[in-house]
Amino acid sequence: MKIGITGTGSHIPSIITKNEDFLHNKFMETDGSAFEQQNNVIIEKFEAITGIANRRYAKPDLKTSDIGFLAAEEAIATAGVDKEELDYIIFAHNFGDLTLGKIQGDTLPSLATRVKHLLRIQNPKCVAYDLIFGCPGWIEGMIQATAFIKSGMAKKCLVIGGETLSRVVDCHDRDSMIFSDGAGAAILEANTSNGEILSHASVTYANEEAYYLYFDKSNSPSASKDTRYIKMQGRKIYEFACIHVPKAMASCLDDSGVDIDDVKKIFIHQANEKMDEAIIKRFYKIYGKNVPENIMPMSIQDLGNSSVATVPTLYDMVLKGKLPEHEVKKGDVVIFASVGAGMNVNAIVYRC
Repeated sequence: MKIGITGTGSHIPSIITKNEDFLHNKFMETDGSAFEQQNNVIIEKFEAITGIANRRYAKPDLKTSDIGFLAAEEAIATAGVDKEELDYIIFAHNFGDLTLGKIQGDTLPSLATRVKHLLRIQNPKCVAYDLIFGCPGWIEGMIQATAFIKSGMAKKCLVIGGETLSRVVDCHDRDSMIFSDGAGAAILEANTSNGEILSHASVTYANEEAYYLYFDKSNSPSASKDTRYIKMQGRKIYEFACIHVPKAMASCLDDSGVDIDDVKKIFIHQANEKMDEAIIKRFYKIYGKNVPENIMPMSIQDLGNSSVATVPTLYDMVLKGKLPEHEVKKGDVVIFASVGAGMNVNAIVYRC
């Protein structure tokens, strides 16, 4: 049974926040002490490492479920499917719907249920649920949807990845400059000529790695202790990703039976430009190869790290010619790969 992507969609928020917009932030260490360096130096080093110059924030009146709905609507239209024939709606996210100025994420009802409601789907057999799997959530949703289709439980699935991380960042934490908002979606169908999932791999490391990403108070001693923000151990995440992501990608590729020279593009989670480059270099080193030119599309420089949304939005942008230096053709083999909170790592080898 061939299971492939028949349509994609994305929502790229319209509010552009530039690096210079952080010049007046009061960045602090985790103990509340001030940095010795001036903000312009911090920002310059940040851009050199991450590659991020701009990031996108959602409009205040749009929540994660709203932008997920917009991406889903586009994916359904691109696929040309009847929304009433969808068997599953899987929404991958981490923090639910977030409202500016409030300290709680809202997941009641689930974001997938909210999208089904916004799509005005009447069919009660269209099952909607949320998936929390860190940044690799959208890929994991695609893997779960594949399993549903293979088992005969479904024929058509909508998988969404969305997040509004700008609403859970600590303005006193320099890592706040990494995160952004966005949503991407895809329709996965059985017996399609549009493409084929060839293999997949998923792993979870939950010993000392479990809390490399976590929720904690602001770096500022004067901030409310009742509000929590996304925090991370950046160096440990970098080292973890460089070791484990190439291995997962190689395992997935080996299972697919595809030669590495036949891989045309790698759509990797847009977490950190230097880290992604290191991951790809180590992946090719496993096979005794050098990294091919133009193998890895990147959107992080303009969109930042939107967590679950980075891979589906990046793929949609390439498919629709929004990154003109990159293209995929029918029959091309590509790899989707991600790493994130958990710590989770996954990959899919896909023939377009």
